[in-house]
Amino acid sequence: MKYKFVKDGIEIVGKEDFNIEHILECGQVFSFQKNDNYIVFSADKMAEIFEDKNGFLIKTKSPEYFENYFDLKTDYSQIKRVLSKHKILENPVKFGYGIRILRQNLFETLISFIVSANNNIKRIKQILFRIREKFGRKMNGYFAFPTRQQLLKATEEDFAKMGAGYRAKYLFEVLRQIDDNTLQDWQKLDTKTLRKKLQMLMGVGPKVADCILLFGFSRQDVFPVDTWIHQMYEKFYGKESNREKIRFSLTEEFGSLSGYAQQYLFFFMRSE
Repeated sequence: MKYKFVKDGIEIVGKEDFNIEHILECGQVFSFQKNDNYIVFSADKMAEIFEDKNGFLIKTKSPEYFENYFDLKTDYSQIKRVLSKHKILENPVKFGYGIRILRQNLFETLISFIVSANNNIKRIKQILFRIREKFGRKMNGYFAFPTRQQLLKATEEDFAKMGAGYRAKYLFEVLRQIDDNTLQDWQKLDTKTLRKKLQMLMGVGPKVADCILLFGFSRQDVFPVDTWIHQMYEKFYGKESNREKIRFSLTEEFGSLSGYAQQYLFFFMRSE
């Protein structure tokens, strides 16, 4: 896949390693809309993605930000070649050929995946957009995701009114468990230590921690296990009720490519 910066943003030539539907509909992100095209919101930035016969145009005023966000410098063709050697991944990689793992804003990822616990995607998106509208800065036609300082003004009742349910308490408390630099400081930690730190936060269990590690901290040596991955494991590997054992088994098998493997398998299983 080739890409270049153009006047309106980023032009992607070819479709073999980039498909915006695959990228946004594989469960890794919630702050987007689909109208005629996909519109993505991240932190205080926005991009609209257009498809034509030759590839895609990421129309944005923040091209460098979205070059990193869409992980455009990573060679996914090589990743897919390696993963396709695992028989279990042959069809999922073909099916989700255009997936790329996003490099999302850390704070937004933390809040988003606390909201996501035992929730459905439609409701998650609604809650996050309400949080933006109530506490975020108004931009040109959209609202930025609020900073921690802005969200500290929210009460537990505010979060409940936005539809967060029992997660309202988690959101209220987690804002007080971290400071403005915590997540950036944790970037220096190894994955195992960072996972423990994340699980000490209110509302962050094993699966949510792994999602934050993968989609926020870009740690590819993790394998979030949800219902779909659990079903996949029992279908191909055998009966196992302990999700921590499943996680350990799959990270042992896929190593530093675990995060990529998880996304191809998740997207394939859910779409089936």
